[in-house]
Amino acid sequence: MHSEPNVNAPYRDRTSNRIQDTGLVFWGVIASPYQLKMQALADFGGLPWQRWPDQAGLLNALKTPVRLARSRRRQTIARFPERIPGLDEYPAVPYYSLDGDTFYYDSTGLALHLDHLQACPQPLLPEQPALRFICRLIDEAYDEFGLYMVHHNRWVTSAATNVMGDTTSKELRKLLPPGSRRRFGRRLAERQVRRCCYLFSAAPVGFSAGVDTKLTVQARPGFPATHELLDDAWRRYLAAMEQVLCEQPFLLGERFTLADASAYGQLSMNLIDGRAAELLEQLAPRTFAWLCMIRDGKHANSTGNLYLSPHLQALLDIIGATFIPLMQQNEAAYCNALKRGQTLFNEAAFDRGEALYDGTLLSRPFRAVVKTFQVTVWRELCLHWGALTDSDREQLSSVLPVPASLAGS
Repeated sequence: MHSEPNVNAPYRDRTSNRIQDTGLVFWGVIASPYQLKMQALADFGGLPWQRWPDQAGLLNALKTPVRLARSRRRQTIARFPERIPGLDEYPAVPYYSLDGDTFYYDSTGLALHLDHLQACPQPLLPEQPALRFICRLIDEAYDEFGLYMVHHNRWVTSAATNVMGDTTSKELRKLLPPGSRRRFGRRLAERQVRRCCYLFSAAPVGFSAGVDTKLTVQARPGFPATHELLDDAWRRYLAAMEQVLCEQPFLLGERFTLADASAYGQLSMNLIDGRAAELLEQLAPRTFAWLCMIRDGKHANSTGNLYLSPHLQALLDIIGATFIPLMQQNEAAYCNALKRGQTLFNEAAFDRGEALYDGTLLSRPFRAVVKTFQVTVWRELCLHWGALTDSDREQLSSVLPVPASLAGS
C-alpha cells in the first residue's frame, strides 16, 4: 500500500529556522532545469548560494557525492514537507542544503521550504487559495511536461549546436581523473541521447540530426514518433507565454512566484543550446528577454500584486491539453500495472521494456513508461484541488479547461 500525501499536514522541518550565513548550497549543474529554477528562487529572495561541485572547495567537492550516495541508499534524503515512500524517486541532481550538512531534493520543495522559513521578502506561493492552486499547476506542468519539450530541443533541435557535455564536464572537473574531461563529456552526451525516448522524444524511422549516429536519437520499435508533437507543444507554450508577458511582468501579476521559477528553469535551459535558443528568440522575443532578465537576477525583490489574469488563458489551455491528460493517463497506467503485479517502474522499467503504456496527446499517439513520481505530482494536485472551497473552484472553472478531471481523479 502507498501512502497519500496529506496537504493539510504540518510541515516537519529537520533544520533550524534560519539559513546558514553563507547561504544555500546546491549540488547540481547548470544543464539541469531544476538547478536553474532553484537558483532563480534564491535570487528572488536575495539569498546567497553556491553551486557544488563547481564552486566548492576540493574537500567538499569530493566528500559530498559520497555522502549523497550513502544517503540515497539509506533513503534518508528528505523532501519538504514530506517524502512519499514507494512513489518518489531520487534524482541524480540537483539537491539543496540550508546548512551545508543536511540535503534535500525537489525544486518545488525548496520553494515551500523557503516560504515556511519566511526566507524571502514575499511568499513564493500566493496566499489566496485559488491563485495558489494555479501557481502549483503551472509549476508542475513545466516541471513534468516542460522537461520533455526542452530536453527534446537540446538533443534533437540543437543536436549540432548544444554544448551540454562540455559544460557539464567542466563543472564536474574536480571529480574527474586528469585528462578525462573530453571523454566524459562525450559519453554524457551519448547517454542523454539514449535517454531521449524515456523522456518522451521518440524519433521517426530514418531520423537524421546531421551529427554522429551516437549523438542522434534513434527510432525505438513500437514507439510512435513524438518529435512533431513536442515541436507543436513547445510553440504553443511559447505563444501562450508571449500573451501573458506582453501584458504583465510575471505570470501571476507584478512579481515573481514559483510559477515563474519553473517556467524559467525549463525554458532557460535552452538558452545555451544554439539552434533552440535562436528559435526561441525568433518565436517568442518577449519571453526570450524575460528569461535573460531572470538569468541575470533582475527579478530579485520584485514587488507588487498577484492576480488571476485573463491573459493566462492560453497557457492554461495548453497545460490542459498536455500536462493534465498526460498525468491522468500515467496514473491510470500505474493502477493497471499494479493490478498485473508490476513492481518495477520509471527508467529501470523502461530499460527492460516493462510498465509501458500507450496514450494520446494533442491528437497524436505516444508510448511511455509509468513514472511513479508523476503519480505523486498528480495526486498532490488533486488533493490541493479537493481542499479548495466551492467558491474557489467556481472561480477557477472559468479559466481551467478541465477542472472535473482533477476532482474526479
